[in-house]
Amino acid sequence: MTTRTYVDVHILQTVPPSNLNRDDAGSPKQAVYGGARRARVSSQAWKRATRMAFGDEPKAKRTKRIATMLAERLERRTGLERDQSMRIATHVLGPLNIKAGKKEAETAYLLFFGLAQLDRLVDLVADRAHELAAMDDDALKTAVADLPVRDILGAGHPIDVALFGRMVADIPGLNVDAATQVAHALSTHAVEIEFDYYTAVDDEKDRKEGDDTGAGMIGTVEFNSATLYRFATVGLHQLRDNLDGDTGATLDALATFLDAFARSMPKGHGNTFAHRTLPGLVSVVVRDDQPVNLVSAFEEPVRSGNGVAAASERRLVEEMRRVNELWGMTPLRVASTYTPPGDPDGAAAASQILGAPMPFAQLTSAVIDTARQRLAT
Repeated sequence: MTTRTYVDVHILQTVPPSNLNRDDAGSPKQAVYGGARRARVSSQAWKRATRMAFGDEPKAKRTKRIATMLAERLERRTGLERDQSMRIATHVLGPLNIKAGKKEAETAYLLFFGLAQLDRLVDLVADRAHELAAMDDDALKTAVADLPVRDILGAGHPIDVALFGRMVADIPGLNVDAATQVAHALSTHAVEIEFDYYTAVDDEKDRKEGDDTGAGMIGTVEFNSATLYRFATVGLHQLRDNLDGDTGATLDALATFLDAFARSMPKGHGNTFAHRTLPGLVSVVVRDDQPVNLVSAFEEPVRSGNGVAAASERRLVEEMRRVNELWGMTPLRVASTYTPPGDPDGAAAASQILGAPMPFAQLTSAVIDTARQRLAT
C-alpha cells in the first residue's frame, strides 16, 4: 500500500473576453459564490481540455462506439469484411451485457477505455477470425463466451482512465476510482455577462448593381472576461494503484497531467475570441494529510479598479498561510511559478508561502522528485 500523497494544483489565470464553456442557452456558465455572480468553467470542460492536451495520439476514447472501433481494428488485422468483423466484435463484447443504445452498433452510454485494450481484445480472436466468421450465431457466442474480456478492460489502463476514472453503473467490475479531482474554475471577482453584436458582410453584394447595403447576417454572442481560480488534486497512491503499481508510469502520468492541466484551455468559441492564455500563477503543493481547495480565499470577491490578478495572488498567498497555521498543516513540498509582487513586503510573503519563483519546467521536476521519494516509501 502506497503512503497517501496528494498533489494539489492551484492556478490563477486571466482570460480575455471569451465564452469558454456554454450552458444550454449558449451563455457562459456562471455560479453565485460569496453572494456575487462569478464566471464558471465546469470541471468536465477542463478535464476534457486536459485530456486533449496529453498528446497528438490519443491513448483512450470515451465513446458509445466501442463495437465499431473493435470491428475496424479486427478488419484491418484480418482482412475480413466489415459486416463479418462487426458480428464478431458484437459477440466478443456480448458477455459484458452492455445496454444497447438507440442507434445500431452503439451502447446506451459512453464507455471510457484504452486503445491498447482494444488491440488486446483483437489479439484474442485475430488468429481464428475467419473460422469464427463462418460460425452461426449460437456457435460464435459459445466460442467467445469464455474470453477474458473483462480482465483486459479492467487492467492495463492508459493514463487518461487512471487519472480520471471510469464508472459503468451496470458493470461495477469495470469501474475505476479516479485518481484526480478537478474543481469548477471560478472567477476571483464578480462578473457580468456582456453581449457582442456582430454582422457578417455578403462579399458578393454589389451596391452599383442596386443590391441592398444591409448585412448578410446579424447575431449576438455572450461573453465575459475573468481572472479564474483553478484547482485540481491528484491522489498519487490511487494513481499508482490504477497503473498496476508501476512507479515509472505513475511519475510519467503525473508529469503529463501537471503540464497538460496548466497549459490546456477549453475551446468554446475559440475562433471568435482567440482567448488562449497561460496562467499567471501555478503553485503545486504536495501533502500527506488531505487535499485543500483554497477557493475560500475569494469568498469575498476581489474588488479593484486597477486589475484583479495581483490582488488575487495576494489573497491566495494569505489563504494558504492561514490554512497552514490554523489547521497545523505543513506541506511536504511547495513549488510555484509566478511573478513576485512589486512591493518588498508582498514579495517576501509570497516567497515564504509559495517558495522562490521558478520556471514551470523546474516546478514539474521538483514535484516529480518529491513524488518519486513518496512512492519509494
